[in-house]
Amino acid sequence: MINKRIFLSLSEQSGFEADYVQKALNSSWITSGGPNVDDFEKELESYINEKCYITASNSGTSAIHLALILLGVQSGDEVICQSMTFSASANPILYQGAIPVFVDSEWDTWNLCPESLEMAIKDRIEKGKKPKAIITVHLYGNPYKIDEIHAIADKYNIPIIEDSAEALGSSYKGKKCGTFGEFGVFSFNGNKIITTSSGGALITNSKKLKEKAIFYATQSKDEAVHYQHSKIGYNYRMSNICAGVGLGQMKILQHNINSRRAIHSFYKEIFKSIEGVTLFEVPSDDYYSNYWLSTILIEPDTVKNTSREDLRLAFENANIETRPLWKPMHLQPVFEKYPYYGGKIAEELFEKGLCLPSGSNITEEDRNRIKEVVSAFFK
Repeated sequence: MINKRIFLSLSEQSGFEADYVQKALNSSWITSGGPNVDDFEKELESYINEKCYITASNSGTSAIHLALILLGVQSGDEVICQSMTFSASANPILYQGAIPVFVDSEWDTWNLCPESLEMAIKDRIEKGKKPKAIITVHLYGNPYKIDEIHAIADKYNIPIIEDSAEALGSSYKGKKCGTFGEFGVFSFNGNKIITTSSGGALITNSKKLKEKAIFYATQSKDEAVHYQHSKIGYNYRMSNICAGVGLGQMKILQHNINSRRAIHSFYKEIFKSIEGVTLFEVPSDDYYSNYWLSTILIEPDTVKNTSREDLRLAFENANIETRPLWKPMHLQPVFEKYPYYGGKIAEELFEKGLCLPSGSNITEEDRNRIKEVVSAFFK
């Protein structure tokens, strides 16, 4: 008998999603925007508990694109982006015809390195191309070095787009991730802390910017009785159906965060006495991570065959999904021609790092199977 597959990060349902979806169907509002979208935005704003305005979009990627548009990023401009991330952080830079400039990570948070960031800014300014924006990332739900990074951004007067796609519920010094930059971004893809099946959100502290975001996200339709367009627009608004799923998911948001942090504690226990394996943890109590994905670094041992890839295959043979850390953007074929600043920290993280099953619906039986694989592999 083949064991059922344990996935890396599946969504969990609250049981209320169908009620909100049915409400949308009953009203025949099954297009973009609508009452569910408005209510979902309000619930997110209430959860963040800061003065902010949220625009629900059809993906986190489109929210990043909207942020770049609202910052006036145009063809030929340069935008700094953390290299250790998913490609959706960087792709919208190219949508605008702009040039990505990638920056290495640091060891404490695995996120944007302050020293390499300032090196990149200085060099680009010397070359006559001051960066138009900085895209930071809270990798796997772990906040970046916010004080240091924002001090540098402020020093050079460069706005930050805060990619919090993986960090809903994470915080730094008690303030929620997504609220530190000029713009913040969430993702509600099916593997995130909560899902809308597909979707995202743009966070800003300005009602006027929210109105502009909605304008661009709804095909930039001018105020007229007919369809008139003075600017290029996009079909980026979240649908009323998807927002209904999101409203149901909001009821278990804190449960999901608690569950993922409990899974992280489970991994901390099973790896604590295994030599050569380091479970990622935040560097201090200032950082609160939702631990969207629990991740480890494995020092390769060619004698014992205990590399990252060896462990990944051992899990795969047991029908358990794991995944290497994100391959850095500056190593990706589509981005390798663009500037990069820093050393090889991101590369080393990719070579040694593994993401472990972290879904909030992982059962006790699943944990036992995971533990059996780890015990057998490192015996």
